[in-house]
Formats: sequence, C-alpha cells, structure tokens
Amino acid sequence: MKSLQELGITKYNVDGGVPDLPAGYRILVPGQVEDDASIRLGAGAERSNLALLRRVRAENPDAVLIYKPHPDVEAGLRPGLVPEAEMAALADVVARKASAAALFDQIDALWTMTSTMGFEALLRGIPVTTLGAPFYAGWGLTRDLGPVPERRQARPDPVCFAHAALIAYPRYFDPVSNLPCPPEVAIERLSDAELRMQGRFSRILAKAQGAASSYAWMWRR
Repeated sequence: MKSLQELGITKYNVDGGVPDLPAGYRILVPGQVEDDASIRLGAGAERSNLALLRRVRAENPDAVLIYKPHPDVEAGLRPGLVPEAEMAALADVVARKASAAALFDQIDALWTMTSTMGFEALLRGIPVTTLGAPFYAGWGLTRDLGPVPERRQARPDPVCFAHAALIAYPRYFDPVSNLPCPPEVAIERLSDAELRMQGRFSRILAKAQGAASSYAWMWRR
C-alpha cells in the first residue's frame, strides 16, 4: 500500500497535470464506462455518469465536485459521455486526463457507483461513498448507499482487505523474466518508465479491445 502511494501507481497511470482546485471540501467523482459489467450487474439506482453527478451534487450542495471522465470514454472508445452543459452545471472542476494519483493527494472524499478508483482511494485512507456494489463495498470500509450482498459480513481492516485483493487473490506476470512474480515485483515494473514506453503496443491493443467490448453482444451468444 505504501509503495503504490509513494510511486503514484493506479489502474490508469495517466500522467496529466491536475487543474487548479478551488478551496473547500473536495469530492472526486470518477466517471465510468456505462456498458461495463460492473455497471450492468453492480450499479444501484444510478446507472450513468450523469445520474451519478446529479446524486452527488444533490447530497453535497456546498462541496467542490471534481469530475474525472473515464480515459476510455474521453478517447471516444466507450459510452459514458456527459453533455458539456450538464457537466458544467454539476461539477466545479473537470479533471480531464489528470493523474489519479495526484488527485488523491488533494481530495477529501470520493463518491462512485462501482469504480475501481474507490478501492484505490481506500488504500490511501480516503473516505469512500458507493452507490452500487463494487467488490470493496459492504465490508465496513465504505459508506454504502446502494444495495450490497448480505453475504459480506466480515469486517476486515484496510490492510487485511488489501492483502486479500492484491496479494492472496491475484496472480502476477513479470514482463521482464516472463515468469510469475510477487506483487512487489509487479509494482516495480509498473513504476519503470522505460518498460512503460515499451508497452505502447499493449496499450494500443488494450484500447482496441476496449472499443470492441461495447459490441460484445454480437459474438457472445
């Protein structure tokens, strides 16, 4: 957890700068891909980025809302765009292409439907409110305003939950040795600027996969 924070590693390692943020109680609202499985299967009453922004603004009329569009939506690859007029009326700041790691250092809370950014905020000790049922909701670590599975009765502390989600459950592959590796090595590779440059083809492929995933209904029968 300390390494992820110190090295600024997030799911989307975008290096864009953070715009000037007004003073006040700052809430980060991450946008999502609206046809993603986590929205289709895990969202609550709010199932679009516009509905998310409206709910957060209604419950936090005096807060500074920082909306961060999803990178794949910004790139035009997936659905989820919020009309400019609506976005300007609801959000105080639109952090386009901004570094998530840098934003985490300047916010007081995060509200989301099911975004993984909520989990990343938890790792950094930031209060998180969920409107859906992401994997990290329902364990006593978040403020949950949507329905979460009743089976989530355990009450792990943040460190135990991070161990379950990042160490015990996943398996990691080292692109240098082409062998399985522990999470510490994966973090080291992700922080290597030279390796990230070498991974440009993979990022292009990932974007193509993202664009195609919106039409998955055509071949998943």
